[in-house]
Amino acid sequence: MLKMTEIQEDMIGPRLKEIRLAKGLTLEEFYSPFTDHVSNYSSIENGNRKIGKRKLKEIVQYYRINLEYIQKGKGERLLKVWPYSIGRAFPKEKEREENSVPFYNVSISEIDFKGGIWREIPEYYVNYRPFNDCNAYLPIYGDSMYPKYASGEIIAIKEVNNYDIIQWGEAYLVVTSGKANNMATVKLVFKHSDENKLILRASNPNFSGDTVIDKDSIIKLYIVKGKISRNQL
Repeated sequence: MLKMTEIQEDMIGPRLKEIRLAKGLTLEEFYSPFTDHVSNYSSIENGNRKIGKRKLKEIVQYYRINLEYIQKGKGERLLKVWPYSIGRAFPKEKEREENSVPFYNVSISEIDFKGGIWREIPEYYVNYRPFNDCNAYLPIYGDSMYPKYASGEIIAIKEVNNYDIIQWGEAYLVVTSGKANNMATVKLVFKHSDENKLILRASNPNFSGDTVIDKDSIIKLYIVKGKISRNQL
């Protein structure tokens, strides 16, 4: 069990900021999974406001933060092996439930798609029947797909192998080669007049402009089958 006592409260915010910056995330990306009032965390990071123990516990668990680092500033910031269980967690592969799907607690930009998504270590497995044919669950960050998917929500993705059979207007996780700038993005996919190309479009009207890519630049393609809330994990 996590023990949130004996913490140097005046250093919590600055250390959270160090972790956030090390992960290359904005305030919105880092804190939106836990709150609708992200702006409050700027004051916390600057040491002008305290964070509640329950909220800190959620953040520590979510990002696998080393408690010794939060408490004393010692050791690695993030743990490679997570000793705690949250939600439907299975710390050992043999404890994985049949048909369950791995949840990867990383942003899409952090995944090593060159080696395949399966090089990442899943945090735990989710047995949710409607999406048990999927390959993975991933958190989504940013506002480009709002309101279809809000930042911090978890999407279920299933790999597509035939790029000629696309459900037009549906959301896909598209991963491209250097020919299309090594993109990894979730966008709505639409038909192009050239059958060898695809149109990628944000669902948020504030993100105007389409992106056109060649089909042969795609190295991985996953349809987003849906989303789940964190209380379903």
